[in-house]
Amino acid sequence: MVCALKYPRPIQALPSSWITSSSFGYSPVPKASAGVRLIGHTGPMTDRNVLGGPLESCGTDPVTGFYRDGCCTSGPEDLGSHTICAVVTTEFLRHQKTIGNDLITPMPQYDFPGLMAGDRWCVTAVNWLRADRDGAAAYVVLASTHERALEIVPLETLQEHAVDVPIGPGDLQA
Repeated sequence: MVCALKYPRPIQALPSSWITSSSFGYSPVPKASAGVRLIGHTGPMTDRNVLGGPLESCGTDPVTGFYRDGCCTSGPEDLGSHTICAVVTTEFLRHQKTIGNDLITPMPQYDFPGLMAGDRWCVTAVNWLRADRDGAAAYVVLASTHERALEIVPLETLQEHAVDVPIGPGDLQA
């Protein structure tokens, strides 16, 4: 499943010919004579993964993502940058608990079931990087890791822990 873009990317430049005296300060439609070429994509979009392709779902059992939509998408409310799709290990879960990020204990009030080794979960880039530096990094599904993770973690570091894991047994190829 490809993840839909939660927040549209802003158009990088608005031509001065768009500026009007309207109460909004600009016209949402360029003047026909302006010869405007929009910079950026204005149609339906998808979030991008760290490899530059469409962001794929991280997991639905349990349902992960900051927005609990199965995707490691991020927006203005996501102050922690839950952008890395991790396949968690016992070592990673223990490490997270020691730094105050208990991913094992269920918390129904946050729609959080608690994790077990092998679960796919969108984790914060900072905590994943900390685990990496402490020798306890979880595996990473690159196609399901949001490009915003690269603001915190270098691609090479993510690639060192990359794993290609199907979402479920029905997705295994014989």
